[in-house]
Amino acid sequence: MTRETGPFRPFETHFDESAALNTLKQTLNGADDGELFLERRRSEALVFDDGRVRTASYNAAEGFGLRAVRGETAGYAHSTEMTQAALKRAAETARLAVGDGGGRLAAPPQPTNQRLYTDADPMADAEFSVKIETLREIDAFARDLDSRVVQVSASLSASLQEVEILRPEGLRLRDVRPLTRLNVSIIVEKNGRRETGSAGGGGRYGLNGLMAADNWHQTAREALRIAMVNLNAEPAPAGVFDVALGAGWPGILLHEAVGHGLEGDFNRKKTSAFAGLMGERVAAKGVTVLDDGTLPDRRGSISFDDEGTQSGKNLLIEDGVLVGLMQDRQNARLMGVEPTGNGRRESYAHAPMPRMTNTYMLGGTAKREDIVAEIKDGIYAVGFGGGQVDITSGKFVFSCTEAYRVKNGKIGAPVKGATLIGDGATALKQIRAIGNDMELDPGMGNCGKAGQWVPVGVGQPTLLIGGLTVGGSAV
Repeated sequence: MTRETGPFRPFETHFDESAALNTLKQTLNGADDGELFLERRRSEALVFDDGRVRTASYNAAEGFGLRAVRGETAGYAHSTEMTQAALKRAAETARLAVGDGGGRLAAPPQPTNQRLYTDADPMADAEFSVKIETLREIDAFARDLDSRVVQVSASLSASLQEVEILRPEGLRLRDVRPLTRLNVSIIVEKNGRRETGSAGGGGRYGLNGLMAADNWHQTAREALRIAMVNLNAEPAPAGVFDVALGAGWPGILLHEAVGHGLEGDFNRKKTSAFAGLMGERVAAKGVTVLDDGTLPDRRGSISFDDEGTQSGKNLLIEDGVLVGLMQDRQNARLMGVEPTGNGRRESYAHAPMPRMTNTYMLGGTAKREDIVAEIKDGIYAVGFGGGQVDITSGKFVFSCTEAYRVKNGKIGAPVKGATLIGDGATALKQIRAIGNDMELDPGMGNCGKAGQWVPVGVGQPTLLIGGLTVGGSAV
């Protein structure tokens, strides 16, 4: 496949802008909202596993999505055929949502010059052979760290998403979004027992920093540290315990158990555990939660969302009180509020919906060691893997990838197989201490909703939550 290295200019290479705009206007006649979303995405993924190249892939795709919104109904059609004829066919489908019309076109988003990341192609930062050699060096370095290392997997990925949005008023918006990530997983073995540790990160910047030796040295050592912790871990206890959550990546629990419940569509449809609670206390005093898409170079950041609304720093919970939700244009209009820059979609083949960007809790005043010292008998969880959440009830189950038993304020042996069970609304109110060490995750979050995946960020300080149910295997 020949790589397309020139900029994405669909109205120079595929469409006549005036003809496309005329089709869009006809489609949205009598509608409340809508847009033409055009995208080109190129991505590369390299995986060096067990001493050899396991995967080396390059993908390129482009297409458009046409949306017409009338009330609660949205018509959406998409195509990989970037022609005026395909656009007209898509218009016939999208137009079905408008019906007899009667809608009033919503005010357009305000254009912005906000730039939160480079528009350079991260895949061009190094030759293919250099990327492979870097992964080979990571593999060798990790194996030399400890004789108990039996398997190493290292991966590099990079993508460049180029989007243009055409609005019926004639407004055109363009964004170029890079994304990179490095990950290292290590398996160690002792006396026939094998355990795994993983580490990595990335963001909206080039590969050069990730491929620097000092960066991947640290990543490999962290993956080994976690693997060795688990190799010496004891079975986790089961019961109701006080739980301290570490800073940074454990914010994924906040994202899943609380963040999704604060998305506008779930609240408008009253399927969220937080529906109808605006202005009421939903968390302990001192708990302040934001969703912020304006953080430079962060994985979840966007200059503007996939409807054209400038991303924002949106306050969701302030000192324990629910004060805001995340909104796209459709749900914001139906709820009588302003859009917040959270209308996101996986690609041109998907309609936008309210989604998180970088969701985090602000820090408090407590020191980490003082928080742990409060625990008489509990768990200190600093790493999380997979989890499940029910949006309506807020109930969650999360598995810990790194956790420790705490007794009488002292961190003891690591534990394996711990799961945290609870519900977001209750857990928020049971927060007893908030650390002064707020951190953002290293840049590895992906969020799924309604079959769509988008990159996100999370973060939090060390927290003490009273009375969480811990599932474990210790008798």
